[in-house]
Amino acid sequence: ASVQRGLGEMNKLASDVGDLRKTLSNVKTRGIWGEVQLGAILSEILSPEQYDTNVVTVPRTTNRVEFAIKLPGQGDKHVYLPIDSKFPGDTYTALLDAYDSANPAAVEVAWKTLEATLLSEARDIHDKYIDPPHTTDFAILFLPFEGLYSEVVNRGMVEELQHKYKVSIAGPSTMAALLNALQMGFRTLAIQKRSSEVWNVLGAVKTEFETFGTVLEAAQKRITQTSEELDKLVGVRTRQIKR
Repeated sequence: ASVQRGLGEMNKLASDVGDLRKTLSNVKTRGIWGEVQLGAILSEILSPEQYDTNVVTVPRTTNRVEFAIKLPGQGDKHVYLPIDSKFPGDTYTALLDAYDSANPAAVEVAWKTLEATLLSEARDIHDKYIDPPHTTDFAILFLPFEGLYSEVVNRGMVEELQHKYKVSIAGPSTMAALLNALQMGFRTLAIQKRSSEVWNVLGAVKTEFETFGTVLEAAQKRITQTSEELDKLVGVRTRQIKR
């Protein structure tokens, strides 16, 4: 009876996994899933005013990037850092199946397909979303699977994408690390701005204190003068009264 129950649970689990795979086999669903994951990471680390969603980063175009971080620019202006999530699920699944088959030729074919897909996505990001000085001179391609990110890194594709299309690759953990580094930069900049405000306030206090000292000195002279006049008046009148 225990074995039968266990088999029933395994069948249900297998069915659930199959349903999940069917769901993720839809290109649009995969894209939404990757976008939601990226949005969750951004919202956990950055505040809402530090990034925008569905932004037109290149003026006079209609191309909207999923997310863009606001980096400090000249004056009160900001510069966008475009981030776009991509989920080449079919090509990555084909690569995993090729690994399972232990067929080097099939692995190489599957990797070439995945490589071409990523190059196409990177070129698309470069052409649509990068436009200095409105944006940084690079963008970030987010891959929602650590396994996929590791595969890209191990194949030495990170440098190729950076060199050809100014696109950096990030997985979930590396994206979190990158955002934490940016957050520290934001805090340092905020402290610097507040420090200048503090110095301005202290300068105003110093000026006011000097004015206060001058007024206080004048008041002290008046008090001393009044005291002398009062002593003089009391002395003269007292002698007159005694006489």
